[in-house]
Amino acid sequence: MFSGLNKIIKIILPKRLFYRALIIVAAPTIILQFIITIVFFDSIWIKANKNTTRALVAQLKTIEEVYQNDKKNLDFFTDSYKNNFNFEIGISKDEIPETTGERKFSPMDRSLRRELKSTFGNKNYWFSTSKFKNAVEIKIKSEDELIEFLVPKEMVSTSSVRLFVLWTTLPSIVLIIIALIFLKNQTKPLVRLAKAAERFGKGDYVNDFRPSGAQEIRKAAYEFDRMAKRINRHLNQRSEMLSGISHDLRTPLTRLKLQLAMINQKELSKKMSQDIDEMEEMLNDYLQFAKTQAQETTVEINLTKLFEDIKSILENKNLEILFTKDIQLKGRPMALRRSFENVIQNGLIYGNKVLVTIQSSSNRAIILFEDDGPGIPEDQHRNVFKPFFRLDKSRSLNQSGVGLGLAIVEDAIKSHGGNIQLGKSKFDGLQVKISLPF
Repeated sequence: MFSGLNKIIKIILPKRLFYRALIIVAAPTIILQFIITIVFFDSIWIKANKNTTRALVAQLKTIEEVYQNDKKNLDFFTDSYKNNFNFEIGISKDEIPETTGERKFSPMDRSLRRELKSTFGNKNYWFSTSKFKNAVEIKIKSEDELIEFLVPKEMVSTSSVRLFVLWTTLPSIVLIIIALIFLKNQTKPLVRLAKAAERFGKGDYVNDFRPSGAQEIRKAAYEFDRMAKRINRHLNQRSEMLSGISHDLRTPLTRLKLQLAMINQKELSKKMSQDIDEMEEMLNDYLQFAKTQAQETTVEINLTKLFEDIKSILENKNLEILFTKDIQLKGRPMALRRSFENVIQNGLIYGNKVLVTIQSSSNRAIILFEDDGPGIPEDQHRNVFKPFFRLDKSRSLNQSGVGLGLAIVEDAIKSHGGNIQLGKSKFDGLQVKISLPF
């Protein structure tokens, strides 16, 4: 039971911290104001208006009885009440109007109707509290005459309903506005910290982040900044080390190639040269992997133009690129270029044709690479993304490489917040589906 209620509350409650904090601050204020309003309205305001209305109706009853007892001194009677009580009194032979002048949902009208009905009886009175701005018109049936009263509105109600509502709601509104201002300032540092963490997770170099906000938030931001710098330093050291080792190994390999050229045993020389060439290609893969780990600034990228540049560089007639519109996204151009070129070159190596289709959804760019090669078995789709994994059974045994190609691609795509999936193409080859946010 409590588990189901907890799930419902989680669904109803807002997900963002700002709105949750606002509820924590605003809800008690609103509830307290609501309770105070009900108590004040029921215990003070309604009772005060009831007593005031009862006193007024008692005066009207007294006036009627005095008038019925002595009708000769009508002028003195009306002038006396006008001067002392600010009452306007008139006597006529008219009938009580058939159309009511009451307001259905007005507390003032309800209170006045209740007292008039109990004092003069049903259908022996008529009143209107809205006809005049500062006065209430009341008509009383007395025998065959109609006594008309025009009394000040403050004698019916001690205060205006609008004024009462204003003073009961205004404090809550002011307090909520103040809470909004303070909560906005308190959540801004958290939002900036989250954005910085998101950028760092995508591989961006976060160098413009400054801790701010409350002491706890500043400490978390400071520790995040230190962690980011340690990770960047570690990545740079690893990349520099790998790049240095790969570069240094090229020198002895070059000397070996020169020495092999001077050997008379050509068959042996040829085999050893092939091994050295393969080692050089491995070193190139290592260098490419090291380059993908280097820091690169995130900029605005035109995806269509990027693929057009790749096509012009590769100059291969078997590469076809289809797109419907220009797509702009933020990313690191060199890392994405290497990833896309890697996938395309793999397709051209293992197949005869590569088709690249660029599409867009609501907030993501979808890029499909389809070739007509032998493909990859479905049970090996996850393994090919592991570094140094080589799937030689389905992809040619004669091709060189150390198994870093798709590992580099996956690392670059995921660092941009994207996804990469493998499947079967419409040419019965391999389909590589990459999605990137924009």
